[in-house]
Amino acid sequence: MGQVKHAFERQIIPVPLDRILPTRTLDRDIEQSKKYTTILTSIRELGVIEPLAVHRQHTNVDGAAAFVLLDGHLRLYALKALGASEALCLLSTDDEGFTYNRQINRLTPVQEHKMILTAIHKGISPALIAKVLGINVERIHERQHLLDGIAPEVVEMLKVKMVSQDVFRTLRKMKPMRQIEAVELMVSANCFTQTYASMVLAATRPEMLIEKKSKLSAEVSVEEIARMEREMEKLYHDYKVVEDTLGETMLILVVAKGYIARLLRNETISGYLKRCHGELLDELTAIMEAVSSDARKPERE
Repeated sequence: MGQVKHAFERQIIPVPLDRILPTRTLDRDIEQSKKYTTILTSIRELGVIEPLAVHRQHTNVDGAAAFVLLDGHLRLYALKALGASEALCLLSTDDEGFTYNRQINRLTPVQEHKMILTAIHKGISPALIAKVLGINVERIHERQHLLDGIAPEVVEMLKVKMVSQDVFRTLRKMKPMRQIEAVELMVSANCFTQTYASMVLAATRPEMLIEKKSKLSAEVSVEEIARMEREMEKLYHDYKVVEDTLGETMLILVVAKGYIARLLRNETISGYLKRCHGELLDELTAIMEAVSSDARKPERE
């Protein structure tokens, strides 16, 4: 199997601003927007936290390379306004912004937490960070301690997921093993809401909690709690079975899909199905498309 092509170069390099070529024009009133003001203040006080994404063009006759800007137009505009001469850039191996945007996710709570910790370790006060971001300093403290009491395995699973702080508060009430089980259930259901986390918490046995449940809700009986616990345990068991057999199942489906596609390329067979079993042909086509979509869907990191 061939090597996987990296989306970006490993090193971040400084690039002169006059060699960076924007790919779009910003609106004239962009300077009045809150987003631009926040970025401008952030760069002035903290520097550029997220490098610009660029793609290197061919070197010209003078020996200087130009760089097409894929992401970071507001940051570039702010750097020019502040009189900067160069910017730290991340070199993309692809030359268009669509691919770049598919390779990254917007800042998640876990990533934001790590960014804030990095800034604090560099000596920047939480009050200054709050001022730059235009939020209350208490929110900075909350994000600073977001992962206190959270198992490292859970942090790894949620690092690229958009999860509210309330979910972390709920997980913090569970012991590490139960936290892992809860997040695996959330991942399998592709549901990262506070409601789902609270449901898992309600179905958690007392011995798997950091603190014993003080009292049951008046709307939920002991029998209902016991039933929820059994159902959640069964759901977790079913999830692990599916996880263990997913690779083999997908291989079988892809092979079967290839065989069916080969049959349907036969005009005699496809013509007969279209005339006599149109609904069956539609179902087969839909199943093949679903298998193809699942087989090529990558896991986002």
